[in-house]
Amino acid sequence: MLKTKNNHQINLLKDPVAPTLKSMTIPMIYGMILLMTFNLVDTFFVGLLGTQPLAAISFTFPITFTVISLTIGLGIGTSAVIAKALGKGDTESAKSLATSALYLAAVIVGILAVIGYLLIDETFLLLGASEQLLPLIHEYMDIWFLGCICLIGPMIGNAVLRASGDTKTPSIIMGSAGLINAVLDPIFIFGFGPVPAMGIQGAAIATAISWIFGLGYVLYVLAVKRDLIHRHLMKMQEFIVSARGILHIGLPAAGANMLTPIASAILTAIVANYGTSAVAAFGVGSRIESIACLVMLAMSMTLPPFISQNFGAGNMQRVEEGYKTSIKFVMIWQLVIYGVLVLIAPFIADVFSKEKAVADIIKLFIWILPLGYGFQGVIILTNSSFNALHKPMVALTLSIIRLFVCYVPLSYLGSIWFGLEGFFVGALLGNVVMAALSYNLFIKQCDKDKITLEVPA
Repeated sequence: MLKTKNNHQINLLKDPVAPTLKSMTIPMIYGMILLMTFNLVDTFFVGLLGTQPLAAISFTFPITFTVISLTIGLGIGTSAVIAKALGKGDTESAKSLATSALYLAAVIVGILAVIGYLLIDETFLLLGASEQLLPLIHEYMDIWFLGCICLIGPMIGNAVLRASGDTKTPSIIMGSAGLINAVLDPIFIFGFGPVPAMGIQGAAIATAISWIFGLGYVLYVLAVKRDLIHRHLMKMQEFIVSARGILHIGLPAAGANMLTPIASAILTAIVANYGTSAVAAFGVGSRIESIACLVMLAMSMTLPPFISQNFGAGNMQRVEEGYKTSIKFVMIWQLVIYGVLVLIAPFIADVFSKEKAVADIIKLFIWILPLGYGFQGVIILTNSSFNALHKPMVALTLSIIRLFVCYVPLSYLGSIWFGLEGFFVGALLGNVVMAALSYNLFIKQCDKDKITLEVPA
C-alpha cells in the first residue's frame, strides 16, 4: 500500500483491478518516454563528435547492454519476491529482501565492473574493434565501469518501489536522471565556461553523474521516506537466504532478456540477404516498434507487482482478473496503434528515408508487422506474469520457444518461400502462434493455483 499526494491509497490487494493497473501504468509511461527521449539526445551529441567516436560508442553497446540486462533481471526477481512477501503481510521479510537485493546487485555488478575494466582491450578486440578505436573506447568505458555500480539505484531500488505498488516515484527518478544526463552531455562533451571539452569521456561522466543522482535519490526514498530497507548491516545468513530467492527468478529473467538481441542479430542477418536498403528499413522499423510498444512495455513492469502481491495473498481470482484485463487492453490498444501507423506510413517513410527502395520497405514493414504487436504484448505480459508467480523457468522456456521455435524460424521460412513479404508475415504468424500458447498456458496455471492457493473469504 502507498499513499500518493492526493491522499488516495493504492491497495494492490483490494482496490478495483482496472483503475489500479491504470494508476500504476501511466506514471511508468511518462518515465519511459522521458528516459527514451534523453537517450536519443545522448546519442545525438556523441554523433556530433564524428564517425570515430560514434563507432567507438557503438562497440560498447553489447557490453553495456549485458550489464544492464543483468540488473533488469535482478530487478524482476527483486520485485517478485518482495511483492509476494508484502501480499502475505510480511513487511519485515520484504525489508530484508529489499536490502539483500541492493547488496547482491552491488556485489555482482561490482565484480563484473572490475573484470570488464581489466579486460577492455581483449574484450573489444574480440568484438571486432580496431586498435585505433581502443583509446576512444577506453575514454568511455573506463568511466562507465567505475560508475555502473550505481545502476543498482534505478534498476533495483525502483523495482523495490514498484513491488510496493509505487510506480510514480520510479518514473520521477528515471525522468530526473535522464534530464540530468541530457543537460550535462553537451557541457562535458563540448565544454562550457570553466568546464573543458572532454569528448566521448564527457558523455560517460554525464551518465555516471545521472546514475549517482538516481542512486542517492532512491536510497533516500527507500531508507528515510518509506522505510522499505534496513539501515543496519544484515547478518550473512539472512543475506544468503534472501539472495537465493532473488537469484531464483532474477537469473532466468536476465537470461531471457539477453535472448532478444541474439534473435535480432539473426533476423538482421536474414534481412541482409535483400541488400542494404532492406537492412536500413528494418532498422527504422525496429525503432518504430520500440515507440509503438511503449505502453505494453510499461504494463510489463506494473502488472508483475500486482500479480505477486495477490499471489502472496492467495487471491488467484484477482490475479487472473488483472492478467485478463491487461491482455484485453493491450490487444485493443495495439490495434489502434496499428491503424494510426498504417495511416501515417507514407509520412514515416518519407521522414526516415529519401531513397524510394528504403521507403517502400519501411511501408511494407508497417503494413504487416505492427498488426502482431498486440499478440507480442500477450507474450511479454505472460512472461512477466509467470515471473511474478515465481515460475521463472516457465517464462524463460516461453521466451526460447517464442524466439527460436516460432518467431525466427517462421520468419526465415517465409523469406525463403515468399521473399521479404514472407519474412514479415512469418514474424507476424510467429507472434500469433506464441500468443495463443502463452495465454492458454497462463490460464491453466491460474486454474491450477486456485485449487492450492486460494484463501477463503
